[in-house]
Amino acid sequence: MRALIDFDVAPVFAVPTATGVREGALLDGPQGWGEFSPPPGADPASAARWLTAAMEPSTVGWPDAARGRVPVSDAGGRATVEVRDIDDTVARIATLGGTTELVELLGGTAEDAAAIRRRVDVPVAVDAQLPGLDAECADVAVLRCAPLGGVRRALRRAERLDMPCLVAFTGTTSIGLAADVALAAVLPDLPFTLGPVPEWLREGDVVSPARTLLPADGLLPAAPMPAAPDPARLARVTVTDSATVTRWRTLLHKTAALL
Repeated sequence: MRALIDFDVAPVFAVPTATGVREGALLDGPQGWGEFSPPPGADPASAARWLTAAMEPSTVGWPDAARGRVPVSDAGGRATVEVRDIDDTVARIATLGGTTELVELLGGTAEDAAAIRRRVDVPVAVDAQLPGLDAECADVAVLRCAPLGGVRRALRRAERLDMPCLVAFTGTTSIGLAADVALAAVLPDLPFTLGPVPEWLREGDVVSPARTLLPADGLLPAAPMPAAPDPARLARVTVTDSATVTRWRTLLHKTAALL
């Protein structure tokens, strides 16, 4: 599939956020566009999954959706807790209050998650990539499209787990976020909302304002493919620094060689 995309012309973007800048590259393939934006320091295997996810909509497209729109919330009832010590984590969860819908454990092992889950009343969620994950460890598996390698691979992971799943946003622009929405749209059951939409999207997106994935009445449309970049909006966040552009295009070529 990589032969269908010219990595040497992929626009490199840098979107300002409240906590810094998120960078990535946009891939133009025969079917449309995809977003490649692994986090800094991603290991080769992880970057390869992000690239597979980016190439999916631009080459083969996504599976047919089970629903045309997906619900989105501000995720105000959800919390994340970094798992370092089981007793400390249990104590921190106890302070969250009765309005907490669920708490996602960040880090730790499946055994840690199971031990914490037995001691708390709030539903426990963990990343779907956690080794050894099963229904004893958590109430909910969190699916992240790009880290899992795209919609198809994430869907297969959900099928193997056979437990309630929620989808978390991983994209930076509406091109990347469209894959997260597509994943939520293909799941046979969707017991949880997506959310929240990234705070930078309204001002830092690369598609036209009409195609930016901002919820209307708490819903986002599930499109068969991402919107194409809007030239004017893309120009505002396009990176012109040659070193940064070279770094991203080199990463694309090195990662593609692993596929």
